[in-house]
Amino acid sequence: MATKKLFLSVVVTSLVWFALVVVYILNSNKKNGPEQFIRRNSGRYRDLAAIFDDDDVSSVGTDRHRSGPGENGQPVLLYGEQKKKSDETFNINAFNLVVSDIISPERSVADVRHPLCDSVRYSKILPTASVIITFHNEAWSTLIRTIYSVINRSKHKLLQEVLLVDDFSDKAELKESLDDYIQSNFLNKVKIFRTEKREGLVRARLLGASKALGKILVFLDSHCEVNYNWLEPLIDRIYRDSSTIACPVIDIIDPDTFAYTASPLVRGGFNWGLHFKWKNVPQGELLKRNSEIEPIRSPAMAGGLFAVDKSYFEHIGSYDSGMEIWGGENIELSFRVWQCGGTLEIVPCSRVGHIFRQTHPYSIPEDLNDMFTYNSIRAAEVWMDEYKRFFYATRPDAQGRTYGDVTDRVKLRQRLNCKNFKWYLENVYPELSIPDENAYAWGECRNPSSNLCIDTLMREEQQPVGVYSCHGGGGNQIFSYTKLGEIRHEEWCLDVSKKTIGEPPIFHQCHGLGGNQMWEHKKHGHIKHKSSGLCLDRGTATDNGNVMMNHCSSNKQSQMWEFSQYFDPSIHSIKNNEEEYFAF
Repeated sequence: MATKKLFLSVVVTSLVWFALVVVYILNSNKKNGPEQFIRRNSGRYRDLAAIFDDDDVSSVGTDRHRSGPGENGQPVLLYGEQKKKSDETFNINAFNLVVSDIISPERSVADVRHPLCDSVRYSKILPTASVIITFHNEAWSTLIRTIYSVINRSKHKLLQEVLLVDDFSDKAELKESLDDYIQSNFLNKVKIFRTEKREGLVRARLLGASKALGKILVFLDSHCEVNYNWLEPLIDRIYRDSSTIACPVIDIIDPDTFAYTASPLVRGGFNWGLHFKWKNVPQGELLKRNSEIEPIRSPAMAGGLFAVDKSYFEHIGSYDSGMEIWGGENIELSFRVWQCGGTLEIVPCSRVGHIFRQTHPYSIPEDLNDMFTYNSIRAAEVWMDEYKRFFYATRPDAQGRTYGDVTDRVKLRQRLNCKNFKWYLENVYPELSIPDENAYAWGECRNPSSNLCIDTLMREEQQPVGVYSCHGGGGNQIFSYTKLGEIRHEEWCLDVSKKTIGEPPIFHQCHGLGGNQMWEHKKHGHIKHKSSGLCLDRGTATDNGNVMMNHCSSNKQSQMWEFSQYFDPSIHSIKNNEEEYFAF
């Protein structure tokens, strides 16, 4: 009787498994539905010929069962002596070293990808990738966690190797101890190379690229945690078009609690000072996509995290090896890719967490303290043509500075037959306002009687507009009086919603519709809010104070403002309350 029951149990179990296999086969043969990733109808993308790879080796399933501090990307909070120690050591790495050391090197993170990402199937014949991680005096725990996340969350057959490049670290633990750890835990999958002197990010990455065996190069910072199935989406974009540089969505790892938080879908941009900025994706770009998970064109990249075909990277001149240490190399490479026929994309199904530090904790040689300015000048001189005048106007500190020899980079641009910067502005980044084309006045907006300038004061949206002593350094004091009647700083406009005497205007996202954001300005005179009839007044404000709205008066020097530059607006003027204003 027992034997008969056992036989029936085996038969039933077999039938159940057979049914599940049949259902799986039927479902896997279904065509992609409208909500799945839809390839653009463009001849530059290869036909993948329905050769799909359904082998999922993601660790997302097993990671759900992990427990401990920081697991699933949760924050770690400290108290008492641990909190005191973390405060004392925070500046060493510009993040909470105590928390990092508490968290497991193989901790889990939340799978924050769009649900549709799991429906994408990739080719079985994707090329392999070499992941290059450069570091200088990185904390042990964050470096090791970066490596483990790459090893554990990448398909092994796609991950050719992980290459560590030590840029002349002087921490003892990053020498022989690191070599031994790598050999014991990662065998030949992870290799380490060391520079003989401090080279900086650009030349250290070039060293890693020269040693790479993979067809695809993936550059990561040394304080990252990649998310699940992060690698295939990047490789797939490059497999379809080798002239594409593919960037992941960069999620946020809090430098204090190490909480892993999903970032919104944004793209890279910059201001005329060549400072990188995250920007909202224009509605027009979103409408071009056939799916929420289709890649987004990005005018610029953050620089720390991206993938590129190795041959293409070499063809377009890799990095500018004349740049020093760090800063500006991402903007230069972004210009070069777009102007020389390539594409720069953000791939939503690839996500990588990154610790965003407020300061740079590592040492910099004394003669290279202003490396960002040096590198930015090189980028401007080679790629920005006549528009570099706005860079120098925004960054007066860069005027007259040396920037090394760029002859080879200019020859590279000529050899590649690259487009001019005007083409880039018109076709890649039309959202960047061009001062003498989109504005009547530009530069510092100064109240002569006090020598105070309108200043963002690093404030956020919806906060009051401030003033600070005019410093001539550009940056937060660069405003424009646009042809739409806006007083504008990058994407922020002065907005008056409370039309009350004494109330300050606030910073608000520019909408281009006039209303609360429309102003009238007399050259070297008032800045008058059109709908309220009130004027911008310095009042009694001093450094870090707020401007306010007040009744217009020609006798009040606190209401007189002038911009650094006025362009010929080719417009007429009108009389308004016996004052002459530019009309629109």
